[in-house]
Amino acid sequence: MKAKAPPSGELRDGAQCKVIGGVHSGKSGVVRDIKTGKTGHVSVTVVQPNGERFKTLARNVAIRGGSA
Repeated sequence: MKAKAPPSGELRDGAQCKVIGGVHSGKSGVVRDIKTGKTGHVSVTVVQPNGERFKTLARNVAIRGGSA
């Protein structure tokens, strides 16, 4: 079984991110909630600038660099 690669950058609450895979690909926003499910998959809630929220897997998220 192949090991999963960790998400790019430091995944933390309040980090700016861009979704690079999955249903929400191309959307961006701020990471608000990080949870690990029973199976070990990490999910995050992303809040877009317009206030809309969605959940996605952490492996589909790239953390943006730069100053906050």
